[in-house]
Amino acid sequence: MRRFLGFTLIELMVVLTIVALLLTLAVPRYFGSIDKSKEAVLRENLNQMRDAISRYYADKGKYPESLDALAAEKYLRGVPLDPVTESDKTWIIVQPEDPQKGGVYDVKSGANGKTRDGREFSQL
Repeated sequence: MRRFLGFTLIELMVVLTIVALLLTLAVPRYFGSIDKSKEAVLRENLNQMRDAISRYYADKGKYPESLDALAAEKYLRGVPLDPVTESDKTWIIVQPEDPQKGGVYDVKSGANGKTRDGREFSQL
């Protein structure tokens, strides 16, 4: 009598059920950690740009005309990406009250939506 090597349908179904159960536990945590990481990177990028704006103002006595000016004058290596929108063109520029002092007083995210704690991305 010849015996076939392999798995039965029941064994395959049990394995697939276990894999599906593990995925239902792991996938939500994975996507949650991605969102958490994007928020952390966004906060760090905003802090770096705000620090560069402050250093520029301390050195020159006025605010930079654009974010590209910060990169051109080596206050930043380059304008960072907004990790939520995945673009460096979506930053919202806050101008100083006195237009004679430059063009960029502060910077905010242009991303739609809210953080995990319920605040708008533009309020970070």
